[in-house]
Amino acid sequence: MTSSPPIPTALTIAGSDSGGGAGVQADLKTFEAHAVFGMSVLTAITAQNTRSVTAVHAVPTDVIAAQIDAVADDLPIGAVKTGMLASVEIVEAVADGIARHALAPVVVDPVMISKSGHALLDPDAVASVIRRMLPLAALATPNAHEAARLVGFDVRSLADARRAADAILRLGPAAVLVKGGHLDDETEAVDLLVWGDGEAVFREERVDTPHTHGTGCTYASAIAANLARGLDLEEAVGRARGYVQQAIRNALPLGGGHGPTRHLWFLSGAEAWG
Repeated sequence: MTSSPPIPTALTIAGSDSGGGAGVQADLKTFEAHAVFGMSVLTAITAQNTRSVTAVHAVPTDVIAAQIDAVADDLPIGAVKTGMLASVEIVEAVADGIARHALAPVVVDPVMISKSGHALLDPDAVASVIRRMLPLAALATPNAHEAARLVGFDVRSLADARRAADAILRLGPAAVLVKGGHLDDETEAVDLLVWGDGEAVFREERVDTPHTHGTGCTYASAIAANLARGLDLEEAVGRARGYVQQAIRNALPLGGGHGPTRHLWFLSGAEAWG
């Protein structure tokens, strides 16, 4: 394994989105947008588009473990982002693999439901995410709905987000980012970052568009990319938030549902290869 890679590297451990807007596909595009070499471990294969998820096939846990081992045994891993983990068994396999290779820093995006409302995490796996994944996390990135599932109370206001972040911190992650894009008492999109002895609030103008497929995956993978590049946590989150905002502003009206964000909006057609 190379001790000093020529560029930063990051690994995504997540599900595949056949529509290309979320999951591993979004993560790899985001890594590339940040000049970070991306690697991947597939946990599940989904049949989905901008309208819905129509099928999910979980990857066998021995294959998930083999993927983690194959990458970690040969390639440097500067940061890890986890996304869709689907089941108790997959959560356990991923947590074991991360621990086995002492991979860090880890950004845990506790993906539970798709934009179209399809469950992406078995209900009985939430406890496993809390018990096994959160203690491994340098940062957990739940949205308001996911935070509510983790702590057992509604997250509707910035005060609720602070209370939820504090409760999630007690579950083991080094820091928590509660993504509050639609808090009831806020006119802006507000994200709250909390760590042991501090907090930061990030505010952005809400973009009026339905084309936000994959924003959660993109946000978490942008943070992981920034951590791989050596940024401290607050700067990594702030820069990732700005990146996601631009990706949403340049979102693509593809398909008949929630179109995808545009991960490489800064490349014009003239800048494409060839």
